[in-house]
Amino acid sequence: MASKCHQAREDDSQRENTLKEELNKTIKEQKIVVDELSNLKKNRRVYVQQSNSNIFFLAEKGEALSACKKSLDRMKKDYQDM
Repeated sequence: MASKCHQAREDDSQRENTLKEELNKTIKEQKIVVDELSNLKKNRRVYVQQSNSNIFFLAEKGEALSACKKSLDRMKKDYQDM
């Protein structure tokens, strides 16, 4: 019985570490997106992908940058809460 509890704790710990690693990777990717959007010239167009599809729509650079920063902040908060 004790070995089952020990195994379950190890599995939970391993799952949490995996989730943390995935979130950390996503945070790094999001930082790159924010940097890329920040360094775009004013006359460049920005397209945003509609969720769950391969359709892209023209978007305002400022709005896209703001959305990406909010997403990054949310991910950082979630990472700290883990």
